[in-house]
Amino acid sequence: MKIFCEGKEIESPELKDGFSLLKLLSPLNKNEIVGFLADSKLHGLREELEEGSTISFVRKNSKEGLELLRHSASHLMAQAIKHLYPDVLFGFGPAIEEGFYYDVDFKGKKISEEDFIKIEEEMKRIAKENLPILPEKVTSEEALKFFSDNPYKQELIKEHSSEGISFYTQGDFTDLCKGPHLASTGLIKHFKLLSLAGAYWRGNSENPQLTRIYATAFYTEEELQHHLKILEERKANDHRKLGKELGLFFISEYGPGFPFFLPRGMALKNALLAYWREIHTRYGYQEIETPTMLSKELWETSGHWDHYKENMYTTKIDEKEFAIKPMNCPGAILTYKQELHSYRDLPLRYAELGHVHRYEASGALNGLFRVRAFTQDDAHIFVREDQIESEVKNIMALFDEVYDKFGLQYHIVLSTRPEKDYIGTIEFWNKAEEALRKACEESGRTLTINPGDGAFYGPKLDFKLQDSMGRTWQCGTIQLDLNLPARFDCTYVASDGSNLRPIMLHRVVFGSLERFIGILTEHFGGAFPLWLAPEQIRLLPVNNLAHASYAEEIKKALDALDVRATIDESNEKLSYRMRSAIAMKIPLILVLGDHEKEEKKVTIRFLKGKEQITLSLDEFLDKLKIALKERTYSLS
Repeated sequence: MKIFCEGKEIESPELKDGFSLLKLLSPLNKNEIVGFLADSKLHGLREELEEGSTISFVRKNSKEGLELLRHSASHLMAQAIKHLYPDVLFGFGPAIEEGFYYDVDFKGKKISEEDFIKIEEEMKRIAKENLPILPEKVTSEEALKFFSDNPYKQELIKEHSSEGISFYTQGDFTDLCKGPHLASTGLIKHFKLLSLAGAYWRGNSENPQLTRIYATAFYTEEELQHHLKILEERKANDHRKLGKELGLFFISEYGPGFPFFLPRGMALKNALLAYWREIHTRYGYQEIETPTMLSKELWETSGHWDHYKENMYTTKIDEKEFAIKPMNCPGAILTYKQELHSYRDLPLRYAELGHVHRYEASGALNGLFRVRAFTQDDAHIFVREDQIESEVKNIMALFDEVYDKFGLQYHIVLSTRPEKDYIGTIEFWNKAEEALRKACEESGRTLTINPGDGAFYGPKLDFKLQDSMGRTWQCGTIQLDLNLPARFDCTYVASDGSNLRPIMLHRVVFGSLERFIGILTEHFGGAFPLWLAPEQIRLLPVNNLAHASYAEEIKKALDALDVRATIDESNEKLSYRMRSAIAMKIPLILVLGDHEKEEKKVTIRFLKGKEQITLSLDEFLDKLKIALKERTYSLS
């Protein structure tokens, strides 16, 4: 057999699987290698090599190495559960971004997180046996017979019979699985079961509800404990908890999934919207507003009625069927069609803060992260084909500026042409994908390819944000669309007088404004930057009788600057009022006593750190003006 491994051509009759390759090459840090990539596809070391493939080793400290560990750990957990609860049936058990889960049918038996200890102990016992995890290819008939008592596995086998069926066996436990896995259970040493949740089989509420057990695993105890510490921080920073404590929002039983924003939450939301409007004006966008409810005919033309009706709220007006919009795109299309356009008008950038409604199952609702009504910060940009690359660069520059303002790093995923059922020519797709790729590369950003996952109407870029606690969020996206301009017969007059069809770019920065507020609340732990904070400054007169008038004088100066400031004139001790301001995460706390009043100064207590400084009132106001104008985190 001949293969190519890490830049070398290797030919040997002894080449069979990953272990044989390791034996032949004996690379450095051999014990760190847990799998291999063959033509970019992940494999475990026990899996066979293929003639002519290009191989690179996978080590423990890589993303792929963690995927191998966590997928294998899900099988280890399933084996332990089977030992403890012999009658259970298993559904899915995949690795996910920060761990793994398994969906289990406990046949009516209820378990709780108190049962995690005994499951973990059984997992440890099995891991110590260092059982080999053995792959095996089987026929569909053999698989159906083996899982004759498990309707979940039978459903999967029947769906994927044409792709080939494989089992993985470790000791007395065999599971249906595409793999890949580690070589043995002995490599799975540092894991933790985390939580329980209900999960309908395959996400369909008409199917049985299974018990989903979430867990995580790492190669070292130090990495595991670090992750568990981060999880505790996330609990403390849960936006639902902070939203209540800081008076930002609530959700009423009278409107599940429909958030209410309180005055402090609206102050935060309006600050975000003011920034959004400022930056979009600077980048050449025109703001529009389209109706919240439009007729069934529009949604039939756009295709949403056929493909999205179950998620839409509908009603009748004058015996005619209408739908509340689940997205803003058709409204932008109608706006475009109100005028004739020439090639000189393009790119034409419409931006909209559209209030949309989508039906979500009650079990999926989650604070501001998953709601039924939200504001989508859409933009729909109409371009010529030759403008795609330059316009994507313009959008990415805007994205860079926005995400950098919040300290959010990101990487980009390019989803390319589906294998079938796409519209447009292959030539167009190739040009469009290359334009997106080139724009990303020239921005200096990390780009990964998600082959075949583009929408049927065009390729797309998804922007994966990483917050302060290491989580990844899908917010920004850029999608090329050939479909809607064709459905609505959008045209522009070309330089030769002919009518051509524009390409439509769909683009969001925040995504859902409500969800983005939830993300920022957790990202900052409720301690928002000065420019964004619901309450930016709190004034604390040391003695209300002696210093209240000076506090009022400062408050008037702050009001003139549109600063969100309050005076705490309660009869509580200064230390209590200080703790109260800190608990509400006010960025700047001004302490005003005799010295400050007599010399026209302010003593500033910063929320971040224990630093405290005294400035003249004029100097403070000058610094504040600059900080607010530049939207900095605090005073410079």
